[in-house]
Amino acid sequence: MSSTSRPASPSTKSQPAPKVTFPPSPIPQNPLGEGNCIRTAAALIIGDEILNGKTHDRNSHVFAQYCFEHGVDLKRIEVIADNEEEIIEASRRLVSKYDFVVTSGGIGPTHDDITYECLAKAFNQNLVHHQETIHRMSEMSKQRKWIGTQNPDQLAATYRMALFPENAEVIYVAEDVWVPVVRLAGKLCVFPGIPALFQKMLYSLTDFIPLPPKHERPLRIQIFTDRPESLIAPYLTSLQERLKPHGIQVGSYPVLYKGVFVSLIGRDLPNGSGKPGVQKIWLADIAQEVEREIGGRIASEEEIAQKKEPTTPELAAAKQLADAEGTKSPGVVEKAKI
Repeated sequence: MSSTSRPASPSTKSQPAPKVTFPPSPIPQNPLGEGNCIRTAAALIIGDEILNGKTHDRNSHVFAQYCFEHGVDLKRIEVIADNEEEIIEASRRLVSKYDFVVTSGGIGPTHDDITYECLAKAFNQNLVHHQETIHRMSEMSKQRKWIGTQNPDQLAATYRMALFPENAEVIYVAEDVWVPVVRLAGKLCVFPGIPALFQKMLYSLTDFIPLPPKHERPLRIQIFTDRPESLIAPYLTSLQERLKPHGIQVGSYPVLYKGVFVSLIGRDLPNGSGKPGVQKIWLADIAQEVEREIGGRIASEEEIAQKKEPTTPELAAAKQLADAEGTKSPGVVEKAKI
């Protein structure tokens, strides 16, 4: 080391910004009433960018997986535009029918982020700034250089993200996320559209909502066969008729050029279907029967994912179809910006 060189002084080294965290909210009272739990759900995906193909919606898929994992029957997924009348109508209708409704998108700082405003109108409330959310947002963002350069209009746009219906519940679900889940009518939960944030906040909400007990959650077994679907269809039809009284669903899902997945979904409840005189049937026993009847085998999650990967013949067929229709073929479709 040169005699003129000196090691950097500890005081001059750049220090990482301190991590800012806040306490999550306390667990709220059960809005469905003590002892009741969520049984049905719906998702309302809001955004012109979904409908015009600019953005690929991943949030509804994540929500569907979440509902299945937690024993909730997802009954409906709707995608609507950034339109006030549509948001108002859909939110009221879904809340009237289902126990748990989520919205995704439209809560940012720009002119087309109108979800909070529309939901306030839907449930006859005024919009008010939520001071704790503004505080958390400011603390989380204060290390960013652009924060100090905002003019009054830009600051007002930032604060729009904390402008909530006045009677809404504001639930902070994670200590490192300033964005809260805003809940209306005890059922409708408002989420951001950013997929990573949507997923993190959804799973973090688990302890705050009355989900069904674990023993009521459904089981899913998938059996793969290389036989064509038409050969196994008669058996599956009779199987579904036999299992319907027991609440077991039978599904058939072909994979191009490979075979068919047969899906069995049911719950191992203590008293079977709960109907007098109906004998208990175990899903594992049915799966063994299906294996024999269709010449298949129970598939692991890894095998399922592998089988569903597109093969060269699939891609070639899809490319021919895309070329004929003048659209982009698989592999060259632009990734959606989120």
